[in-house]
Amino acid sequence: MTAENQGRGADALMAAITGEPLSGEARADAAFMAEHDSAAADLALLREQLGIIGHALAEPPPPVPEPTPVRRPARARRPIFTVALGSLAVAAAGSVLVGMGWLLTQAGGGADSDAGASSADQAATAQASAGTDFGSPHYLACSRLVAEGRATSVERLPGTESLRVTLQLTRYYKPDKGEPELTFDVDQNLVPGLRKGDPVLIGIPQGAREPDFWAVGEGDIAPERAWLTASLPEARELGC
Repeated sequence: MTAENQGRGADALMAAITGEPLSGEARADAAFMAEHDSAAADLALLREQLGIIGHALAEPPPPVPEPTPVRRPARARRPIFTVALGSLAVAAAGSVLVGMGWLLTQAGGGADSDAGASSADQAATAQASAGTDFGSPHYLACSRLVAEGRATSVERLPGTESLRVTLQLTRYYKPDKGEPELTFDVDQNLVPGLRKGDPVLIGIPQGAREPDFWAVGEGDIAPERAWLTASLPEARELGC
């Protein structure tokens, strides 16, 4: 990145942060406006997470939700989410720190080979420390689909302990968009208490056809949503 482009990126970032009106010259600069619009979109996402913190701290701690989020037996749940209120604040604060770091990197980062090698080293370190837990940057980078929706149909398959669940998907994390409706056959033990109309969050790794993660109910989805949002900027920079 040239010094001119670095300066443009920094100016666009500061304009997005301060919200100052843009001059006619700035609006006529297509490259500047692209940088500004991208920074403004990411800042809006960060402000959403700050709103989550404020709402969580303003309300009394909610009761422990039932049913608990379900993972396949081989996948251990992250201890950080066993305390919903504290973890929500941590995840949202992490969103601010990670997101601001990503914005500053976009505005001032170079493209020479040494910088590329440094970024690769940092990504490898992050993957090693985060592991493959649902919601981590590495999980997102290696996932085929991560999305929220609502159960529009829950039917027991005759003679089995499985349910046929149809989901109307309303929010995609990975990829950015996809089919509005999907149907899965799932062991009822993985989604205890799931009923028609319940909100659901699912994750499907690359190469898999069925979700390896289900969260049912807003109480269980909210902390996972905060973690996912915080991980998205870093996940975009990772390979699988």
